[in-house]
Amino acid sequence: MADTDTAGTVGAVVAVLRDLEAESEEVDALVADLDPARWALPTPARGWTIAHQIAHLAWTDDKALVAATEPGRFEDEIASALAAGESYVDEGAAEGAALPPGRLLGTWRRRRGQLTDALRALPEGARLPWFGPPMSAASMASARLMETWAHGQDIADALGVRRVPTARLWHVARLGVRTRDFAFAVRGLTPPAGEFRVELTGPDGATWAFGPADAAQRITGSAHHFCLLVTQRTHRADTDLRADGEHATTWLEIAQAFAGPPGPGRPRAEGGPS
Repeated sequence: MADTDTAGTVGAVVAVLRDLEAESEEVDALVADLDPARWALPTPARGWTIAHQIAHLAWTDDKALVAATEPGRFEDEIASALAAGESYVDEGAAEGAALPPGRLLGTWRRRRGQLTDALRALPEGARLPWFGPPMSAASMASARLMETWAHGQDIADALGVRRVPTARLWHVARLGVRTRDFAFAVRGLTPPAGEFRVELTGPDGATWAFGPADAAQRITGSAHHFCLLVTQRTHRADTDLRADGEHATTWLEIAQAFAGPPGPGRPRAEGGPS
């Protein structure tokens, strides 16, 4: 995950962790009372069931916990990722998905709680190793919120549940903006020079603005749609997002707020925007 913070303030960490906990509770509520058989329901992520989605969250929380509490050991995690290649994440999800649902859910609850405590205890300015540039505690919490929301969306889609967008999406939108250059670089493309202007309409109707107001390249539209796009939970054509400028248009085709190789994206849905 691309990250350019030099230090996160204590207040920023506390605020993001509060929202991360709320987002986690919302996803937890989707599965807490599921019949065990429904954990095997397929989600929009090819080959992944609901169990795989929760297992992935628990697995990634565990990796982040290592980064926060045993940074010297994280070199082993990077070596394992390089050795396994693109199968690294899938293997982790598959291992957890094989657990009984109750045990898997308990594992995720325990690991996310441990991670929250660890991030809250880090000294201001601490940098955490990751599968990319080091991250501040606030950025790590934002990244975990983004993943929790995105994988929660997969679960909601599998269950036919329509979630109400919240102000917590601001963290996802900000991360989506800040990972613009990563999305270009991971595809072997040269990132555009200069910032873009991104103006999004939040769930409460407020405008979330990022970048200089006079930027030539601009993105406008729904914050919800932008978050779905940068987490690759929807197709570009199924959003109300508008791009002004060649580079902005390209970005909307390749946007990726999560670490790792280029994601396959999602096929176009029938019936228009999500």
